[in-house]
Amino acid sequence: MAEKNIDKKEIVSTVNGSFIMYRNRPLVREENIICYGSMDEKYMLQMIIMSTKDYKGQSVPDKVVVQLMNTDTTLPSHKRIVKQAIEDGLGNAMDLGIIWLERYLAS
Repeated sequence: MAEKNIDKKEIVSTVNGSFIMYRNRPLVREENIICYGSMDEKYMLQMIIMSTKDYKGQSVPDKVVVQLMNTDTTLPSHKRIVKQAIEDGLGNAMDLGIIWLERYLAS
């Protein structure tokens, strides 16, 4: 199996003020909800951990709802959801969500 070439600069997270930054966007978790992106942009991601599983003695996210959200707070919350999917694992949810986010922010 061929290994992917991963740019370590893209996956390194650092603490910047009160938020962890990932790919130059804030990444914030509160209990089972993870938000990625900035309210200053038109869209951001919300990931809701629906279930967890045990992996090597640690509880890790299993089923994750990933939502691309419009940041316009004047809209009702149900109308702010632009795209939504359920993914297996946080990595898959982040990968899909970042693709959506980058595409929508570029348009």
